[in-house]
Amino acid sequence: MINLRLARKRAARAADAEAAERNRARHGIAKPERDAARRETERAERLLDGARREPPAEDGRETDDPPAP
Repeated sequence: MINLRLARKRAARAADAEAAERNRARHGIAKPERDAARRETERAERLLDGARREPPAEDGRETDDPPAP
């Protein structure tokens, strides 16, 4: 027999531990390291965007195909 109150508390503790782990990963990094990671991400995005074969259309569509009815 399972005590549902204890099961709920156990599940809540597990969810809280997961949230705490995410927060430690996000906030446990020094500002220069965060800035370096942000700059690297932006550089990678620019590099990827610069490798596009053709620029995106003005209306935001990726191709010149007509819109689906």
